[in-house]
Amino acid sequence: MLKPRPGLAPDTADTDTRALVKPTGFREYDARWILGSEINLPGLRALGLGLATYIHEIGVRPRIVVGHDFRSYSQSVKQALTLGLMQGGMEVVDIGLALSPMAYFAQFALDAPCVAMVTASHNENGWTGVKMGAEPPLTFGPEEMSRLKAIVLNGDGVARPGGRLEHIEGFRARYLDEVTAGLTLSRALKVVVACGNGTAGAFAPEALRRMGAEVIEMDCDLDWAFPRYNPNPEDRAMLGEMSRRVKETGADLAVGFDGDGDRCGVVDDTGEAIFADKIGLMLARDLSALHPGATFVVDVKSTGLYRTDPVLAANGAITVYWKTGHSHIKRRLTEMKALAGFEKSGHFFFNAPIGRGYDDGIVAAGAVLSLLDRHPGKRLSDLKAALPAAFTSLTMSPHCVDEAKYAVVKAVTQDYLALLAAGGDILGRKVVEVLTINGARVHLEDGSWVLVRASSNKPELVVVVESLRSQDDMRDLFHREVKPRLAVHDAVGAWNQEI
Repeated sequence: MLKPRPGLAPDTADTDTRALVKPTGFREYDARWILGSEINLPGLRALGLGLATYIHEIGVRPRIVVGHDFRSYSQSVKQALTLGLMQGGMEVVDIGLALSPMAYFAQFALDAPCVAMVTASHNENGWTGVKMGAEPPLTFGPEEMSRLKAIVLNGDGVARPGGRLEHIEGFRARYLDEVTAGLTLSRALKVVVACGNGTAGAFAPEALRRMGAEVIEMDCDLDWAFPRYNPNPEDRAMLGEMSRRVKETGADLAVGFDGDGDRCGVVDDTGEAIFADKIGLMLARDLSALHPGATFVVDVKSTGLYRTDPVLAANGAITVYWKTGHSHIKRRLTEMKALAGFEKSGHFFFNAPIGRGYDDGIVAAGAVLSLLDRHPGKRLSDLKAALPAAFTSLTMSPHCVDEAKYAVVKAVTQDYLALLAAGGDILGRKVVEVLTINGARVHLEDGSWVLVRASSNKPELVVVVESLRSQDDMRDLFHREVKPRLAVHDAVGAWNQEI
């Protein structure tokens, strides 16, 4: 196989005949490119052949589920990928239009150890990508992605006989049966279901109705142009619309899903967004009472309250902070046999008896409804009010090119480690710990913290701050500490949003 090129001149014969694969598209735990300028269809075929080669290399049975999200080009991307997989000797099982968790479920249901889900999740139109795995419920992490990248970019894909394609009809119904089994609400709950015109619109409203909810649909018609906002339940635009709809309808809550349905965002009955780390804390409190001594895994962007919560302590719960990223949390969840895992971005992970270990936004929504069902007479705002006070920012992301972002984070991390070693402080509070498992999470003596890390799937940094004092102090931690510290780096550009 010819080595793919990192760039091609536009509008030439090469754009149809030579593989274009930009190296930076291989991320820590999935792959994402802008279609056309960063990867082309021959490049996707090369990716499929490289993936097949890697699967044979690690000795996994060459049977793979493929699916695609609802974008104008996703089916073409999947077909090009499939050609490469078949060229590499893979038995390809195509489930059609799907959510990422539907593809993960298909690994179990269709006896296929491998998966390649074509999706760019919540990324803007024009992006494409693939989420991959070869050991359910896990998806590839940095080690697997690094080896796959080397195979593809070096042209080391190996053609093999035995490739074949099987189309599975009607798998949507089987997936909906899976995510709604055993969940029937005992009290009426009115739920706004927001899908941002992404793929979840074809699945989530029906699933929640089967659970017994009264569903108010919002932007559930599929439209790959995302005409109102990107389907990202961590962004202000989507959360603001969810809040407005809750207030208009008097709903008990709103649940919002990202473009491929593996994330869930929540707005309570007052119209206030509750980020997934604090929804996770509510769930952990409830689940640890049902499963004393349970272990939970949370990402480094999550609230520090897991360390100090008296209810978790009373129930003997153990909480471990780990690297941000669905693949990282899934792997840690499996290694520790944890009951559940939570990411601030809206990924929720549940092991048995609730789930199968992977992230599924609809299963997460069902868990929130079950939480409310187990607390008759309580509203979601009541359960939120019972948590200790913590003032946590949105996830903020200044632009930083992929080629520079890790160097910036390394420099900032060294700054904070030096501050810790010198016994320094931030806004009058001593730095007591710097967690470096994923960027720098800097803990202060009063329990407040700041985080700077590199985004795993976009040319951005990721910043979160939390104060245990006040909303104003949280803003000060950002404006007087993190933002000025990043501003000295020329590679750091405009912020997507600020507090």
